[in-house]
Amino acid sequence: MKKSIIILCLLLLLTVPSNITLAKLNLEPVVQNQLGNSDISVSVRDVVTGEILYEKNGEVALKPASTLKLLTAAAALDILGSNYRFHTKLYIDGELKGKMLEGDIYIKGEGDPTLQKHNFEAFADALKHYGIESVTGNLYGDDTVFSGSQLTPGVATSDESYYYAARTTALTMSPDNDFDAGSIIIHVTPSAIGKAPIIQANPSLSGMNLINQAKTVVAGEETTIEIERQYRTDTIVVTGNIPLGKPFKDWVTLYDPTINTLYAIKETFEEKGITFTSQNVIKRGKVPIDAQLIYAKHSVPLKNLIFPFLKLSNNSIADILVKTIGKETYGKGRTDYGVKALNAYGTAMGLNMERWYLEDGSGISHENRVTANELSHLLVKVKDEPSFKIFYDSLPVGGSKDRLIGGSLRKRFLTEPYKNHVVAKTGSISGVYTLAGYVKANSGKTYAFTIMTQNQSTPALNSIDEVVKTIIAKY
Repeated sequence: MKKSIIILCLLLLLTVPSNITLAKLNLEPVVQNQLGNSDISVSVRDVVTGEILYEKNGEVALKPASTLKLLTAAAALDILGSNYRFHTKLYIDGELKGKMLEGDIYIKGEGDPTLQKHNFEAFADALKHYGIESVTGNLYGDDTVFSGSQLTPGVATSDESYYYAARTTALTMSPDNDFDAGSIIIHVTPSAIGKAPIIQANPSLSGMNLINQAKTVVAGEETTIEIERQYRTDTIVVTGNIPLGKPFKDWVTLYDPTINTLYAIKETFEEKGITFTSQNVIKRGKVPIDAQLIYAKHSVPLKNLIFPFLKLSNNSIADILVKTIGKETYGKGRTDYGVKALNAYGTAMGLNMERWYLEDGSGISHENRVTANELSHLLVKVKDEPSFKIFYDSLPVGGSKDRLIGGSLRKRFLTEPYKNHVVAKTGSISGVYTLAGYVKANSGKTYAFTIMTQNQSTPALNSIDEVVKTIIAKY
């Protein structure tokens, strides 16, 4: 209840009308001292009138990193609606003879990032409810709602193994409630000194191959475990040392989310007592027109999904949302059509989309560009959207150590008088550090701000935070 009250109070501060014309902010000394002149862009606006109160290189387009998710979230809430849900449907195609289905099973996905093992168990229960305990045919995945590349543009070769660069298909799964779709969690547990550790996957290896080259070492030694999917293969390699008493886990991406999800589903079916013939195969296939729908899984509404998306800066959800708004707007579930829809939304809300260049909706691409003035403009304009409270409540809150409140800001702005004064989206890719959102100054005034840096040889987080702290302390 206390956390809810804090967030509600912050929201109300943004909606209180102001008849006062704010003076320009003299941030130049701190910006110059902390950020310098080049490869940086800063914009601060009156949150009510939209007036620019300070800018430095405000019209220079830089890489936004994950602050681009602000546009994606606002567009998704507008285009899809806050109550939008993803559906995953279970079909059978064939004839039931006794407890045997002489035919095939189809799973049709719409990109639901919340699909998990307990849902696979529900699928199995639905089959058993129909009396099905064995299947003679195949298990098919229909992922035709999305098309185009599974990888979003700009994903580096070296990143493809990591959860933040997961592939996106319309039939995918998540290993936990962070909803990092298209990944599984590998747990490494030490065994005996000199021996290979025990490795388990959540929900399972899902058709992937595993090579265990790791070793258990004495307690107190350094953990050097690395878990990586070999480039463009379905093989996961675990290397390094793991000391006694220190289990380790990490996320790794699926090679093909549709096929790997089907493997996980089939394994769950078999655990629940549903058998398949040895000739059974797993592959893609469009649901036949006369197949029988027997169960549908519905995701949480978008208003709930936006929360982990922005709080935890979830790239998988971003990629899924972009393809989904492309499908809903233009009938094409592709990244490029989703980007087209983002541009159309921005134009409709009054943004100058000539100042934006987009390749994705997550910000992972180094080709994305936007000006700080445009990002701060978005933060002002979005206040007029019907779903603004959902948008605002889903932003990380600086200084809140609760992971589901502070999100990616939970380790920043920890001390008074800065704690709970910053509600903003972080951004970080190689050499790029950004922050955009709302800051409440000690004067009681609230500002919309954007700070962008790129080509940085060292992290610029502290420098960015010092600028924001100056706004809080002096304005």
